Amino acid sequence: MEGEKIMKRLLNLLSVFILLFGLYGLVNADDIKRKEITRSMTLKKDLRFVIIPKVVHPWFDEVNKGALYQAELLEKQLGIKVTVDYMAPKSADVAEQNSILEKAASTGPDGIAIDPLVAIGNMPVIDKIRKQGITVIVFDSPSPKAGILSVGNDFTQQGVIAAERLVGLIGGTGKVAVMQGFPTAPNHKERYEAQIAVLKKYPSITIVDGGIDNDDIQTAKQQAKSVLASNPDLKGYLCCDASGPIGIAAAIKEAGRVGKVKAVGMDGIKPILEAIKQGALESSSSTIPRMQGSMSILMLWQASIGVPIPQRIDTGIDVITSDNVDYYLGLN
Repeated sequence: MEGEKIMKRLLNLLSVFILLFGLYGLVNADDIKRKEITRSMTLKKDLRFVIIPKVVHPWFDEVNKGALYQAELLEKQLGIKVTVDYMAPKSADVAEQNSILEKAASTGPDGIAIDPLVAIGNMPVIDKIRKQGITVIVFDSPSPKAGILSVGNDFTQQGVIAAERLVGLIGGTGKVAVMQGFPTAPNHKERYEAQIAVLKKYPSITIVDGGIDNDDIQTAKQQAKSVLASNPDLKGYLCCDASGPIGIAAAIKEAGRVGKVKAVGMDGIKPILEAIKQGALESSSSTIPRMQGSMSILMLWQASIGVPIPQRIDTGIDVITSDNVDYYLGLN
């Protein structure tokens, strides 16, 4: 009997030992896992991200500057090389942009940020790339598709700000031309529809077709020249992209109608700022392109290390007028 008691005690002690050892093993395993994650982040390979804009354009050059700046900051913090490949279509062409997107994916980047020329729901190549394990986000564009981050501002709000400002400038009466950008581009479409909706609230305003620039400055200028010539009584001009205001301002100056035609632009790159300074544009409802580039790279890096990223990041809207244009010129 005494031997049986001793044996039971030994078995109980052995059970406690096994339990404690097992718990220690679990704790130790978690600790090892944490150390491995930290180690993998420390020894992370060099990173390469791709930026694909709509087209070669000064506005997208600003996006790229922001992306490069963020890459430089990450390099300093992580001690690795962070490369940004900027792959811009020569013209605003859907087929060319899709081709560049597929080419970028074939090189196995750590993430891609694209400003799509059409709604991303009409770009099946994006789903194909995501299935390969490559993160794809959009910038300067809405993203109605779950799981794809959108970096940019509220484009409807941006259009409303520009249109309401123009309505105030012309006293809610007269002819107003609205120039479209690349009509299928989601951000351009949202701005255009928002502007038209505002103008339709005022029965004394007549809406004039302001042309389509397809995100090209020279096209915007030619379209605006034609509209100005056909409408000598035009009081206002709106647009939906960063090409429109540059072309419209040039046409207004050539026509000798600075101050007579109130033009409210979109965005705030240097040529637009200079046009505001000269009075050819009264103001501009501006995105913040460098922040869009910077946040795109930051979010792609977060995704590359397995950190969940949000559905949307709002980079804000600036309203640039003659009162503050010198400040913005000083940033360029």
